[in-house]
Order: sequence, then C-alpha cells, then structure tokens
Amino acid sequence: MAITFNESSVAGEPHGAGVLRQRLLTGQRVPGTRILLDRLSLGPGSATAVEIGARSLGWFQMLGGTATLTDAVDGTRAAIALEDSHVVFLPPGFRGTLSSNPGARVLFAEVPTAADLDPALASAPPPLRVIDWKREPVLDSEFDARKRIYLVTPKLFGTTAIKGEMIIYPPGTSAANHHHEGAEHFMYMLEGHGVAHANEEPFPVRAGDLVWFADHERHFFISDGDEDMVFVEFFAPGAYKTVWAPGASVCTWIATGRDIGGGAPVREIRSHSSADRESQVDV
Repeated sequence: MAITFNESSVAGEPHGAGVLRQRLLTGQRVPGTRILLDRLSLGPGSATAVEIGARSLGWFQMLGGTATLTDAVDGTRAAIALEDSHVVFLPPGFRGTLSSNPGARVLFAEVPTAADLDPALASAPPPLRVIDWKREPVLDSEFDARKRIYLVTPKLFGTTAIKGEMIIYPPGTSAANHHHEGAEHFMYMLEGHGVAHANEEPFPVRAGDLVWFADHERHFFISDGDEDMVFVEFFAPGAYKTVWAPGASVCTWIATGRDIGGGAPVREIRSHSSADRESQVDV
C-alpha cells in the first residue's frame, strides 16, 4: 500500500544558521528508497551548506521566497539568484551554500545511488543547471484536462537516474489507472486537494502531502476541490515502463507551444504517447 503523510507531521531540525530541515522521504520511513527528500525552511538572513556525494546527484525546487546559490568548488561561477519558479540540478561532487536574505522554502532531493542507476554519470557527469519551470513548455492531456510540465529529464539534465514533472489537475479532473515497472515513484502535493487511489483503495490528499508508490503499485488521482490540484512527481531511476489498467485510456500528451503564462516557451517538446509503455528520454 502507498505510504502517505503530511509534512506538518514531520518535526523540523536545525540545518544551518536559521534553517530548519524536515526529513520527508528517508530510508527509515521507506526502507530501500533510492530518493531522499527534505523540505528546507530558510529564515531571513539564513544559510546552509549543500554537499552532493561523488556518486550522487541532487535536485531542488524553490517553493517560495528567494535565495542565492554559491558554488564552493568552482570559484569562477557567479552566485545564482533563485526565485520561486526555479528548479536546480546539482551534479555529483557539488559543494556550495544556499542562503536567503528574505527567507525561502525549498524542496530538496538527493539520489545517493545515482551512479548505480545511470552508469554514465561517473564518467560524464552533467553540469550544474537551473531552469525556470514557468518558461518550460506545457503539454495537455488528450483525454482529460490535465497539464504536464517536465522538470527533470534526460534532455534537460543529462541523466536517466531521476525524472520529474509537474502535473496540474483542474477541478473535477481524474486520470486513468496505471502502474510503473522499474522505478519507485513519489508525489509532493503543492496545491489543492483530491482523492488518490493505490491498488483501487482511496485516500484523501492535500497540499503538503507526500505520497510514495512502490514499483508495480496501481494508482490514479481525482481532483475534487474548487481549485487546481498540483503536484510534482519523481521517479528513480528515470527510465521505466508505464502499464495501463485494462480499458484505461493510454495517456497521450499534446504539445501546446506555450508556457504556463501563455507565452512562447524556452524550448519545444513534441507530442508523445505512452502507448509503447516506455518512458520518454528525449524530452
């Protein structure tokens, strides 16, 4: 059965001057997990060290506020100013500092065994990269009202160790029942509320919830509020198969040629289907 809980049930612990860390996804809570997930709350004038192991990779998404990322390894790189729409990929061996003058909230993930999940990572590690998800292309679901924005992909970050995306469910939207083979899978609820199903068993979800699904566990979501239900979801490894329940509409994503604000996106993604069951690696 899926593991689910709200971040409000997880106590924070000091993680640098003025910083609290909530350990959401851990090996103790989910034995054998390949993804560690924290929620960081940076108070005004705070700072925390960021260190990624030589065989690991890191990723974080700004949830609110602003922050600055500095690189302790490459002193030639200027400090990176981050806002609430930024997603940051941290390569193996990265060391730096994340600081905030006004305060910030951050969702921070690490894959300690990334080099095992993507053998090319050790010999050809990708560089540090920052994207603005509000400028990324939006894809529309062919069979329902959902929208998808890719956050972590092989094309964006150069590794198949992890894959992530943002999914938007307008009110009353539901998706088809399915499961994945070859990857564990979790969602972090950003906005709204609804009902999730794991192996046909329903349970409520709301903003701040983390939902973890095991490999092969069937699942789908329904948005039952009067506002959009929005979550980010991640897979480790990022290459896997999706299998649809009998009679379910195979998910097809249609390129819109626009970003979430309706403007021209920073890149284009072609329309694609999950009919071949393989995860997309060219997005």
